[in-house]
Amino acid sequence: MSAVSLFDSHAHLDADVFDPDRPAVLQRAADAKVTEQLIPAINADNWQAIADLCAKTQGLFAAYGYHPMYLPAPDPLCISDLQSWLDAHPDTVAIGECGLDFYVEDFDKTQQQWFLDAQMRIARDRELPVILHARRAVDDVMATIRRFGPLRGIVHSYPGSLDQAKRLFDMGFLLGIGGPVTYERALRLRSVVTQMPLEALVLETDAPDQPTATRRGQRNEPAFMADVANTVAELRGISPDEVATATTANMHRLLRI
Repeated sequence: MSAVSLFDSHAHLDADVFDPDRPAVLQRAADAKVTEQLIPAINADNWQAIADLCAKTQGLFAAYGYHPMYLPAPDPLCISDLQSWLDAHPDTVAIGECGLDFYVEDFDKTQQQWFLDAQMRIARDRELPVILHARRAVDDVMATIRRFGPLRGIVHSYPGSLDQAKRLFDMGFLLGIGGPVTYERALRLRSVVTQMPLEALVLETDAPDQPTATRRGQRNEPAFMADVANTVAELRGISPDEVATATTANMHRLLRI
């Protein structure tokens, strides 16, 4: 385990599954040196819960937006609501989780693109980073970035190729690396982690989802991010402390905190 503090760049600690033991989850994270976490929203229903959680817990930072898998019907009022919420919460550090998800065919691509465009415009106008979901949609997400750039942010749970990773980094985006990298069969992701500059990487858990290989099927939580850091360190042939120092610095630089 790293002796240096870690920053979990993507944890849904507001999720109901943490209601019975959230204080203990936070304590285990602190014990594991995970001292900072970014908490992204999925839709307007959980904005208040995230605001309350971040207000009372040191080291938690809020991002607000509409996740592509939890969208209402396209409506300018939704975007007005987000704008008003951001006006009332100037401590917001990012927009998201937003993006595109083409894995599930039933989701309306036009609806997803409408919401992503609106949120990219907000991020650009407010000079905030974007936390992007891009499942089977990396090229489409990159095309959107090009239309609305310059922007900066994270492609959460990075699912793309090495070539796409290089282009995203050139456009100002970092790659979120989480539990999937601990699986030995994740060869493409491991190649990206090995070959990209350390300055391009941030660590995440996506808690309560995407547990590491040794905890498959279990509820994930931020304390387990040490396994991700250790795997990245092993793949790159460096120490966990080097990974922790660099990826935490990457988050601070991105969020301007």
